[in-house]
Amino acid sequence: MIPVTSFSGKTVAVFGLGGSGLASCQALRTGGAEVIAADDNADNVAKAAQAGFTTADLRSVSWANFAALILTPGAPLTHPAPHWSVLKAREAGCEVIGDVELFCRERRRHAPNAPFVAITGTNGKSTTTALIAHLMKVAGYDTQMGGNIGTAILSLEPPRMGRVHVIEMSSYQIDLAPSLDPSVGILINISEDHIDRHGTLAHYAAVKERLVAGVQQGGTAIVGVDDGWCRDIADRLDRAGKRVVRISVKNPLPDGLYVEHEAIVRASGAARSEVARLGGIGSLRGLHNAQNAACASACALAMGIATDVLQNALRSFPGLAHRMEQVGRRGNVLFVNDSKGTNADAAAHALSSFADIYWIAGGKPKAGGITGLTEYFPRIRKAYLIGEAAQEFSGTLGDRVPHEMSGTLDVAIASAARDAEASGLGEAVVLLTPACASFDQYRNFEIRGTAFRDIVQALPGVKPVV
Repeated sequence: MIPVTSFSGKTVAVFGLGGSGLASCQALRTGGAEVIAADDNADNVAKAAQAGFTTADLRSVSWANFAALILTPGAPLTHPAPHWSVLKAREAGCEVIGDVELFCRERRRHAPNAPFVAITGTNGKSTTTALIAHLMKVAGYDTQMGGNIGTAILSLEPPRMGRVHVIEMSSYQIDLAPSLDPSVGILINISEDHIDRHGTLAHYAAVKERLVAGVQQGGTAIVGVDDGWCRDIADRLDRAGKRVVRISVKNPLPDGLYVEHEAIVRASGAARSEVARLGGIGSLRGLHNAQNAACASACALAMGIATDVLQNALRSFPGLAHRMEQVGRRGNVLFVNDSKGTNADAAAHALSSFADIYWIAGGKPKAGGITGLTEYFPRIRKAYLIGEAAQEFSGTLGDRVPHEMSGTLDVAIASAARDAEASGLGEAVVLLTPACASFDQYRNFEIRGTAFRDIVQALPGVKPVV
């Protein structure tokens, strides 16, 4: 845990008592603050009370003595309208911040030069964060990973030299961290997302930009420049005098890192050098993972990690559960769990990464279904449709892709495994990338992915992928 000493002797309101909220309460109390905890959910309030925190309805208490409101990222700061607690805080002249801001203040107080890597982007944040943490561990760093990837930042060990914090950040968390100042900041990409919480794509992009714009003096901003928003951001950072490393997986760059023929290449003027090779690394298949790997490699180089260490770390990266996770192999058949592919855009990444696919798809349908995936249909040998979306998906596939109505995951896996094995292909891939939410049959995508893994690994003759 990281004690928050910057509010020692002061009273702080904490709204939102999930995992990060309770971690904030504990860190503040340990650092000497008086905490008043609140939540709109009565069960969360009860848990905080059981943990020994003072709870109150912030609608009915005086805000005169509050030094700050620590707000959960789940509560809106600006759009569609500020949360009622935000309005109360503003009326009282009370700053509204989040747990990442508390971390930043503690780092500046106690270890301002301790390495701090912050990662954001519309897609690829979690994989890039996990990959960087893996690289740092292989390189010998005491590595602390958290933030949006799962572990509350204040639950980690405190900053110090020789210890690196690798933190995934959503736009909501960035919005609540006005003095965010990583030593390495990474913006992978920007596409339309979370407009309900930011109002416009331009505002969403501006929030994302703050992470790399805030990189501390002497630090490095790493920006993927394969979309127009990020290209403009990189140019602005350059003009502001920041050290910028541009990343592309679509085009060679005159300066920066780009991916060409499964190699990550570093360019500086006329000089070109190969940094690492991605060929044969199953956990980093696909163009989207090449972008993640290039961003992570740029971070490693900025941290002074040697290229041979980088290459070994890339090859040993196990990947993330439910994201292009290779869960087993039987003969010529590879089984891949991409349960996180909960919409067509996400499923496209997986479908573009393999040639001969036995596709398990369906669940609770999203708007648009799979109509946007037609360019990948030639890669699909057969589809196995499950859940509420099965009938709709069958209509979209029509005569273009052979398919069957499997109904449930276990039936789909059994049929796909049988057909893939009988195909005689060099490598047939049974791929779960549902292009749907899980909520018709499973509580979340993790449970769906775990079910896929368990069923596959129980098939006779299936061996784990090393």
